[in-house]
Amino acid sequence: MTDQQQIDKPKERSALRKYLGKEFFIVKRQVNWLFGDNNFAKVDTTISYDNSLIKHKSFLLRPLKDVEMYLQHNKVTNLKIAISHIDKVVVKPGQTFSIWRLVGRPTKSKGYLDGMTLHNGKISKDTGGGLCQLGNLLYWMALHTPLTIKERWRHGYDVFPDINRTIPFACGATLSYNYIDLQLENNTDKNFQINLWLDNEYLNGEITCNTDLKTKYDVYETDHLFKHQWWGGYTRHNKIWKKITTLVDNCTTEELVAENNAIMMYSPLLDK
Repeated sequence: MTDQQQIDKPKERSALRKYLGKEFFIVKRQVNWLFGDNNFAKVDTTISYDNSLIKHKSFLLRPLKDVEMYLQHNKVTNLKIAISHIDKVVVKPGQTFSIWRLVGRPTKSKGYLDGMTLHNGKISKDTGGGLCQLGNLLYWMALHTPLTIKERWRHGYDVFPDINRTIPFACGATLSYNYIDLQLENNTDKNFQINLWLDNEYLNGEITCNTDLKTKYDVYETDHLFKHQWWGGYTRHNKIWKKITTLVDNCTTEELVAENNAIMMYSPLLDK
């Protein structure tokens, strides 16, 4: 078993330690927003680009084991509020897109409801829960563009068995205000715009550009496997790659995007 596939059993932390640690990192990020040198992307509803790089959508209401459906419906409300602060954001050269910089802290006073959250692999609920679906969508789309993934946090747990999975395992991004963020950096000389909307069934997204890049992106996984760890649990692993094809000369390059290692909250040997 390689070092990457060796995962120690998670340590339990007290509720007080978790709370204080979270608030410390929230304040630290807020200070960075105020005094850091980042040039953050802003929404501009007057701009619309015709060159579509990627479109993707994900089901809004997906029945999950041990998850009450009202939390799924609340999630839709939370997503609607969050994307109202992101839709039409333009990422210009040298700028950074940050989910939390635009969305802000999800609170009840802003209309956010209790939605499903995951804490150490356990299902819970909290105000604004369910926004990880937004992080997942944006991360998957960003992989199909020249935007650089500046910050992305992967899910440390594989909580649910695959049900109608259409993209490789671990191609998502977890979120927690504000220090667990998804940030995309534009190191090109092009402008990009993120478009988001809801319909009756899906969370929809599209990334467009101000010019035709004449480039194709394919994202795929290798080395997918399950491991039985020394402490009795199972873990799941894979590598995510991006293949970039220049359509003018059909030249291709490949790059390793991420190596994912997650603790499974179900047995891979059981019927799903």
